Amino acid sequence: MATLLYRIGRFSYRRRGVVGTIWLAIMVLAGVGAATLSGPTADSFSIPGTEAQEAFDLLEERFPGSSADGAAARMVFAAPDAESVTDPEHRAAIDDAIAAVDAGPQVASVVDPFQAELVSPDGSVALAEVTYAVDFFSLEEQTRERLHDAADVGRASGLTVELAGTAVEQEPELGSELIGLGVAALVLIITFGSLVAAGMPLLTGVVGVGIGAALITAATGFVDIGSITPILAVMLGLAVGIDYALFIASRYRHELLIGRSGDDAAGRAIGTAGTAVVFAGLTVVIALSGLTVVGIPVLTEMGLAAAATVAIAVVIALTLLPALFGFAGRRFLTVRVPGLRVRDAEADDDRPTWSRRWVGLVTRRPVAVLAVAVVGLGVLALPATDLRLGVPDEGTYPPDSTQRKAYDLTADGFGPGFNGPLLVVVDMADSGADGQSAAEQVAAALTETSGVELVAPPQLDEDGRTAVVTVVPSSGPGSADTERLVEAIRTDLDAPTGATVLVTGMTALFIDFSERVGDALLPYLLVVVGLSFLLLMLAFRSLVVPLKATLGFLLTMAVSFGALVAVFQWGWLTGLLGVEETGLINSMLPIFIIGVVFGLAMDYEVFLVTRMREAYVHGEPAGRAVETGFRHGARVVAAAAVIMISVFGGFILNEAVDVRQIGFALAVAIAVDAFVVRMTIVPAVLALVGERAWWLPRWLDRLLPNVDIEGTALEKHLGTDRDQPQVPAARSQP
Repeated sequence: MATLLYRIGRFSYRRRGVVGTIWLAIMVLAGVGAATLSGPTADSFSIPGTEAQEAFDLLEERFPGSSADGAAARMVFAAPDAESVTDPEHRAAIDDAIAAVDAGPQVASVVDPFQAELVSPDGSVALAEVTYAVDFFSLEEQTRERLHDAADVGRASGLTVELAGTAVEQEPELGSELIGLGVAALVLIITFGSLVAAGMPLLTGVVGVGIGAALITAATGFVDIGSITPILAVMLGLAVGIDYALFIASRYRHELLIGRSGDDAAGRAIGTAGTAVVFAGLTVVIALSGLTVVGIPVLTEMGLAAAATVAIAVVIALTLLPALFGFAGRRFLTVRVPGLRVRDAEADDDRPTWSRRWVGLVTRRPVAVLAVAVVGLGVLALPATDLRLGVPDEGTYPPDSTQRKAYDLTADGFGPGFNGPLLVVVDMADSGADGQSAAEQVAAALTETSGVELVAPPQLDEDGRTAVVTVVPSSGPGSADTERLVEAIRTDLDAPTGATVLVTGMTALFIDFSERVGDALLPYLLVVVGLSFLLLMLAFRSLVVPLKATLGFLLTMAVSFGALVAVFQWGWLTGLLGVEETGLINSMLPIFIIGVVFGLAMDYEVFLVTRMREAYVHGEPAGRAVETGFRHGARVVAAAAVIMISVFGGFILNEAVDVRQIGFALAVAIAVDAFVVRMTIVPAVLALVGERAWWLPRWLDRLLPNVDIEGTALEKHLGTDRDQPQVPAARSQP
């Protein structure tokens, strides 16, 4: 592989005009596709095979005019202290607000609180439910404005009016990633000391995510893709794209400094560091593509979209980056930042550096270092034992948001269950029995069920064979008591003979979603970890290295979940980080974070251990090879980790709670994995096991193809030593 990649890198350098033109054409075509083929994003919690989804599909079939998939809004009216919403002036203002909404475009129906008896017992709060004929992404701006204008009508009379529901939501947007880009630029400048060299990883990273995002946008015209999917694809694509280019550019700089010609240096950089990039990228792609085994469409689309963006980043790093090397020529080294001198991190010299001192400490005291690192990570992971999963509702929104205020007013006036009612569907279509009688029997049984606050009268379809019973729990939508109620209705309710009783509604759908994710976690881990273990074994010809990498990953995940719990569940450091306590962690996060972090953690494993194996294969003793490889790779790995942490950390400022939690978890995971697991635990373990680190049974060694990740075959092909100087030593310090 190294020889093939060498040829690709050298070709791209020499034929830079052709390569650059091809990528420019791809960018244009992707942009045109995004502009002409795109459709609306579709955030739906479709979970095939679950009871909630089955009932939801049945409702769409039997109640076609109900706009079950349409956007919705709740207007919450609260009277001033010692007054009531039923007072004539307040009731008139509520009627005017409802009329203003009802007269607006795209409205399917408006439920009057006085006719539907949606007035709190003390008369302080009234609820008006608005249903739209279109989904969230088809709502026109004037429709949203009409809703807010109607709320202002109520406020003008002295009422407090707050809004909730999907129609009030804002589509997640990009923007916070610019902070990460700024930090990345600073790190690259410090790493290379050259504006030209620092700009190349940024340029290739931006080009990669631009193409990836454009292709995802174009794909929305053919498949359903959620609004959060492009954000996550940009987050991962930008981070890995910059990191992959950084590793290759650092190796290219070293090859130039020891006197290689430009095309040879580019070929060698792609043939060595590029091989590590290919294996690192494959690991990430495997981890993300493995999300398809979960069987939840939203996770499948997120995983495949992010995997495609990462694959594009790999191809760009192997082709466009060496072409840029060719365009820059010697300016890659000569356009320096005044006053900033940077030594060659790959140079073999005896000057004391932080990496030399650190790896010396780790390899001299491996047992003590391992004990401190593992115990320390274990303490940081302790909060993970209190991990509580669910789907954040409007009760987890910032306290100053209108959705949170509406949630709290509803809970105070009617009880927390009104924020997440359940829909019980009674289907008698196949039995021929009386639907009305069956529905009333189910409603009566529900009234006697523990945990039920209110049961609304059944609503039948036109054929009188299917009914919907709205059930208000005594507890909120995110409560464990509500989960137990859903389970009790499904398993313990005495259904009429011949009747099929199904529980649905967004609360039930989220419960089923969390259960499906939990059931899929172990199979997903087996698939992803198993395939990646084989890939690492193939790359390093070792059993110890992939085993150690996997165990280190488990430590990283434990600390990452512990940090999520401490911040988002317990509220630690929320003021410092500028986030809000949510009380639970999105149930989608664990499996997604596991996939992403496993892939990214293997990146640093590949990049760092590749240099160690390279030194070992070229004749150094096992212990010395660990130190040599660490010195050569640590500076670049540290810079790459800081860049990735910055990119992920920038997304903590995003308005979407899900994106905030994902960005925070990934930033913590990369910090722990890069600096504690890969740069501390890994060299300590390898120093302890010595030669056994590179042991592989002979029969297995014969079966596995040799991918030459350390570049030995490449050096034999070229007939030169990997670091043979061709100019005086003084050239090593430009």
